[in-house]
Amino acid sequence: MRTSWWLASLDGPFFMRFDILTIFPDLLKSPLEEGIIRRAVKAGEIAVHLHNIRDFSTDKHATTDDRPYGGGEGMVMKPEPIVAALRHVGEAAAGGKVILLSPQGRKYTQEVAEELAGQDHLVMVCGRYEGVDDRIRLHYVDDEISIGDYVLTGGELAALILVDSITRLLPGVLGCADSAARDTFSRGLLKNPQYTRPRVFENHAVPPVLLTGDHESIAEWRFIASVRLTLARRPDLLAEMTFSNKKRKLLFQNGLLEATEDASRGHC
Repeated sequence: MRTSWWLASLDGPFFMRFDILTIFPDLLKSPLEEGIIRRAVKAGEIAVHLHNIRDFSTDKHATTDDRPYGGGEGMVMKPEPIVAALRHVGEAAAGGKVILLSPQGRKYTQEVAEELAGQDHLVMVCGRYEGVDDRIRLHYVDDEISIGDYVLTGGELAALILVDSITRLLPGVLGCADSAARDTFSRGLLKNPQYTRPRVFENHAVPPVLLTGDHESIAEWRFIASVRLTLARRPDLLAEMTFSNKKRKLLFQNGLLEATEDASRGHC
């Protein structure tokens, strides 16, 4: 018996569907029932469906993996259950973009998240063991994505990252319409430091400019703080940055213009 699990509401002005194919659906359930994702589902902005690949196996042991041809370590996920699960999803909601989560995929970035947020339907295949039979990659998926240069035990955590990062970009999901646009990476810079009450905590005070109510001065401070942080931690992000004349003047006044220009030329 197939036991697809779903978290969905059809009410709301926006709608995006995620289908996740995995052999460990329980690993995903709790995170999908919390925070912004839960609120987006309740508002009808997204729907999330989990499909157990084992349900689409044809043998009594619900086998989803086998030894690799040619020998070698580990096991490889079989193509038949994955393709059967993909076809099942296609029958329920045709037209979804199919993504294989894999260390060999293109690197996931904020830009890719924004690209995928323009889709109506994403289907994610979570690999396990030594990966999936390569015929899946060659013939049954539209994209292959890696969340970083490291290896996980499976694609489930990567799938959660995609759902979370894409959902928060959808219109109406975040309480403040400008929040996503001002995030780290959305602007090309790391986000400026943030502070809240109390003003002084264990002799550590909030930067005075943030208490002035002078919005222009605060914006300038935040910009310079972002640049300093980016130069210190991720100077590579400045390689393709261009600044307006006003911001270049601010950089010069704070002794940062030469450093940012060096970083943009790859001298850092």
